[in-house]
Amino acid sequence: MNKLRTISDIQNHLNDELGWRIQEIDNLKKLIPRVNSIQARSLLRAGIPILYAHWEGFVKSSSEAYLNFVAHQGLSYRELKTCFILFGLKTEIEQLVETNKITPNIQVANFFLDKLDKKAKIFYKGVINTQSNLSSLVFEEIASSIGINPDSYKFKYKLIDESLLKRRNQIAHGEYLDIDTQGYQNLSDEVVALIRNYKIDIENSIALESYKSSL
Repeated sequence: MNKLRTISDIQNHLNDELGWRIQEIDNLKKLIPRVNSIQARSLLRAGIPILYAHWEGFVKSSSEAYLNFVAHQGLSYRELKTCFILFGLKTEIEQLVETNKITPNIQVANFFLDKLDKKAKIFYKGVINTQSNLSSLVFEEIASSIGINPDSYKFKYKLIDESLLKRRNQIAHGEYLDIDTQGYQNLSDEVVALIRNYKIDIENSIALESYKSSL
């Protein structure tokens, strides 16, 4: 991923990420009603993992793009919201998890004493972990980790966990899944809406500079 320094940079990146995903979803959505019933059943089964892949893929890529943008704003740690400071403490936090030794704890303490006014170095490559199972709980953690309030998505958690993730796992494990064309079309629309909403939330956070500390 290229460095995303300006609003235009990240806007173009998010538009590109959204565009090709929606195009693929739309292509399959239009194809299914045009084939015979046997072919349609196969496409419907194949379509569920594709929908899930675009949901997981967009959340991961757009979240990392947002971190990329914040990382290149030239801000100090003190100027950032706490959630973004944590991405600058990635190495130290991993050491704290792995050991009970006092040295890593001292390093973290020294960080807050000595480095808060220094330019932030935020890790953004490969730091968003969807666990290959982007459930509502995992999504909530990811959104919160970059300062996005997940509350507006809660009424869609059943759809994420059951209509999308559970069905995707059933197909991945070789289980039979019966879904009709209309049900798939509706799920496609719901997934596209979720992706669009997440994009809008990131864009609003950028426009409002929500990544900055209010202190």
